[in-house]
Amino acid sequence: MGFVDWGVTPPAGLRTDAFLLRPIVADDAELDYAAVMETKEFLRLWEPGGWPEDDFTVEANRGDLTKMEERHRAGYAFGYTMMNLDETECLGCVYVMPSDAKMYAEVTVDAVGDRRWTDMKATVFFWVRHSRLDGGLEERLLAELRRWFGNDWDLAGHVYSTNERCERQVNLIESAGLTRQFELDTGDPGLTVAYA
Repeated sequence: MGFVDWGVTPPAGLRTDAFLLRPIVADDAELDYAAVMETKEFLRLWEPGGWPEDDFTVEANRGDLTKMEERHRAGYAFGYTMMNLDETECLGCVYVMPSDAKMYAEVTVDAVGDRRWTDMKATVFFWVRHSRLDGGLEERLLAELRRWFGNDWDLAGHVYSTNERCERQVNLIESAGLTRQFELDTGDPGLTVAYA
């Protein structure tokens, strides 16, 4: 299924002068938790289902990260933590999902651009810690992701996705010159919108 069948090998990571992306691991739980809880209002719009809950704990987060680490290692989906350069603060996350992932099995996908969903290999989701938004880090991350996926990933087609309720991120993606290609109705509040 997905990346395993397609033989996709993810890059080990990406280092810039502003941040580091590397595969997320369970031991990132405390730093990741701090970023998640600081950014919870955005994440509750971005990821339907009300996550993270007010009573979300570091240990529950560790369980989530353990699953992400296992999926990454097995090649089913790839999760990267975004850290400051000395890895003392989590700045956000990047998730790379195959377009045939289980999460899309019962989703209605409408093409609104000139691409076909069956030609896409991956959808890329990202979020940046709330306190870092005003410094331009989200814009920098998207620009670096576009270069990274263009140069270092072996994916014939990919899209950048968010929830339409996340107006700031929608505006960011559109201002970067990407155009809406797909709208995905998951049955949850807000459409998932995908850009290329």
